[in-house]
Amino acid sequence: MDTADVPQWYITTPVPASGGKFEEPWMFGEGRLLPDPGPIKAPVRNQGVRRTFMFAGIERVPIVSEAVANVFRRLAPDDVQLFPVTVEGESAPFFIVNAVKAADCIDEANCEEVHRYDQDDPYPERRGAYRWIYGLRVDPAKTDGARVFRPKRFTTALIVSEDIKDALESVGSLGVSFERVTGSSAQEESRET
Repeated sequence: MDTADVPQWYITTPVPASGGKFEEPWMFGEGRLLPDPGPIKAPVRNQGVRRTFMFAGIERVPIVSEAVANVFRRLAPDDVQLFPVTVEGESAPFFIVNAVKAADCIDEANCEEVHRYDQDDPYPERRGAYRWIYGLRVDPAKTDGARVFRPKRFTTALIVSEDIKDALESVGSLGVSFERVTGSSAQEESRET
């Protein structure tokens, strides 16, 4: 059976448990320290195979099981915030993983293909930022030792160190995959989720 044949569990963008929406629903993907957002809930749009790590909504908010949250607590306590989130219909605890660091570390020369927003983009905050990067490569010397982070100007990517990747894979039932984002050096290898 191919994973495309398995109904996918789709969690929508998390919202305040008291109702309404967050003013900045993308805040969990910007690579910055956040104030406590209070109680959070996440509606489920599609039922399917439950995963221990998934990205919710169009904002791709990382939502993880308690076992996965424990990996981040143990291996990267200074690099992440873990916010409890109630997932609709689930009694087990889940958490939003907020990477609190953004590193200016993209190694453009070694990326496969880099696309930037045009200088004429109607949104000034996008100008010069990366629209998309194929074959992303980062320079480990520019990550300030972070083990979990987002690259500046391309916060779509969530980067974890090799040891965190291995620990996450040992939890199992992940709804994410990993791609190498550094050279072939096993000592400096990082992964993108």
